[in-house]
Amino acid sequence: MFMGVVMLFSSNLFLFLFLPAVLFGYYILPRWLRNLFLLAVSLIFYAWGTGEFVLVMIGSILLNYLAALLMEHCTHKTPRKLLLILVVAGNLGILFVYKYLDFCITNLNLLGFHLPLQNIALPLGISFFTFQAMSYVIDVYRGTAKAQTEPQNIGLYISFFPQLVAGPIVRYQTIAEQIDHRQENFDDFSEGVRRFILGFAKKIILSNNLALVADAVFSTAPAERSVLYAWMGALAYGFQILFDFSGYSDMAIGLGKMFGFHFPENFDYPYISASVSEFWRRWHISLGQWFRDYVYFPLGGSRVKSKGRLVWNLFVVWALTGIWHGASWNFVVWGLLYFVLITFEKLTGLPKRFSYRWQKGVYRVFTLLCVLVGWVFFRAPDLHCALGFLQSMLGLSGNAFCDDMVSRTFQQYRFFYLAAVLCSTPVFKLWKEKLAAKSSRLAAGVALLSVPVYGFLLLWAVSFLMIGSHNPFIYFNF
Repeated sequence: MFMGVVMLFSSNLFLFLFLPAVLFGYYILPRWLRNLFLLAVSLIFYAWGTGEFVLVMIGSILLNYLAALLMEHCTHKTPRKLLLILVVAGNLGILFVYKYLDFCITNLNLLGFHLPLQNIALPLGISFFTFQAMSYVIDVYRGTAKAQTEPQNIGLYISFFPQLVAGPIVRYQTIAEQIDHRQENFDDFSEGVRRFILGFAKKIILSNNLALVADAVFSTAPAERSVLYAWMGALAYGFQILFDFSGYSDMAIGLGKMFGFHFPENFDYPYISASVSEFWRRWHISLGQWFRDYVYFPLGGSRVKSKGRLVWNLFVVWALTGIWHGASWNFVVWGLLYFVLITFEKLTGLPKRFSYRWQKGVYRVFTLLCVLVGWVFFRAPDLHCALGFLQSMLGLSGNAFCDDMVSRTFQQYRFFYLAAVLCSTPVFKLWKEKLAAKSSRLAAGVALLSVPVYGFLLLWAVSFLMIGSHNPFIYFNF
């Protein structure tokens, strides 16, 4: 677990003090000082929740800044490759010590060793900023990006507070031009505010309330958890993690636009996916693209001579994806579950080979069930609890099919479940686009109506903050 009291985007401190002060300071400063100002406030933002671990962040910035400069000025292939190996090893070494060292020691001790645990706290968002920093150095090595000569600019790229602790993982060439030559404007700023409010509402209204259901169900003993109650809990967590993480991504993208940056999308309605492979093209898009470009393709991707090699490439990617999410066997099993499912789809060509609509519909349901089972491993504290929860879902724990908690939970949270289902689909987006396409008058009406709607969502979400609602961020742990 990370250390410190984090300055959440969904907190009164961030909303009513930090963000207004940063926006005011940014726009009154001359343009040549703005990057330095954003770097300073980003380091303050990080230090607020991590204390001295901000030195780890600064060390990462310096390591990758100097390595990229040396690499670009080195003309010989062998020294360049050696430098790349050293800097990637340095980045991964930092990540290993803080995130995986105690996990490895624990497992070695199970084999008969007697090594003391180091009890090292986890720096906030270390997996995100380490991967982002590595992508910069690798791209410089490949020649697809130019090394940044200004240390404050590469520092801003790695530490920029909107996407620092939970993504999206932004490739350097995506925003290299924006770092040096972005142009802020009112349209971007107002769209950024709307996007931030949307993500804020997802997080506070939907994710936080459904988290209460998930926490209650997962904390219930297996034999006391009815089948339907277990399914309600798994479904609640599936919605919780979607709106927690996609809400954070919306807020990050919106904040970026307020300062003139355009970050890539990180979610695209993943729960409407027709296959497991499609789900991972829609969920945490920036992480999937990172592993695709820096692991899967260099291994040969799917353009290999044998199916055995394809299976190996997929195994490496999904084992690493699971491990990236956390130092726990739960995450390893979760990653390997997706390895099995995606390998099955690659080798069989399903569901593309289905001819009938009903077959595709059945496979769509199968996909969602697999995702839901995966979230059980993601949420449970250990493998034993995860397997116990799955037994409850299947009625194998001596548990009843239904109990009073099902009706009570449904009565109290039915609105949040319904809203979560609707917001998991593009129904509102399509409705808005369809109305806007009919006539310019309707488009103007939709735009005008959106103002009080966003205002209402903001006030409603803030009201939950005022009463001290449950307010974690799941992906801050990674």
